[in-house]
Amino acid sequence: MIRVFLADDHTLVRQGIKRILQGEPDMQVVGEAADSLEVLRAVGAIPVDVLVLDLSMPGPGGLEVLAALRERRSRPQVLVVSMHPEGRFAIRALRLGAAGYMTKERAAEELVQAIRRICGGGRYITPEVADLLACCLDVDSLPHEKLSQRELSVFHGLASGQRVTEIAAALGLTVPTVYTYRARIFEKMNLKSTAELVRYAASHSLLD
Repeated sequence: MIRVFLADDHTLVRQGIKRILQGEPDMQVVGEAADSLEVLRAVGAIPVDVLVLDLSMPGPGGLEVLAALRERRSRPQVLVVSMHPEGRFAIRALRLGAAGYMTKERAAEELVQAIRRICGGGRYITPEVADLLACCLDVDSLPHEKLSQRELSVFHGLASGQRVTEIAAALGLTVPTVYTYRARIFEKMNLKSTAELVRYAASHSLLD
């Protein structure tokens, strides 16, 4: 029996995935969580084979969950199921230890197939992610790949048009701290303004 844990802050999404998995004789949903801190607590307390993880949740966020799980000796396989297109997060998620990445628009049959594959020790890569890996991309050469997880969260907030005060509230930071991260982002990416940052995000498909 494959023990699956669902992590998504949208109740309807969790219920939908749970309904799909309940129809599979070899799968059991053993828990659910709506924020990233709850995920880390629960996954450490109960046996889980596969964690189905959304990236945009309250708390530190899905990428931070991946980074934290990577430090644990015993951890589940992670399938990221996200609303964000592959170009935005897939490579970074895989580098942080995810065994698969797919968007929420994929078919239910593909989700089931992905869970079985990664539970067996494999990886689940969609054609879109395969294209990213194959064509190309020397990800270390991309400026935004130089950012830390927290800097990347601030980057996405700025790129989405959020004010510094809004970013601070969403990430649980002080306003001066966000300004410090903003300065580091500009320095690492050789940017001179938020307008340049937004143009960069748009040209690299990093906007929501």
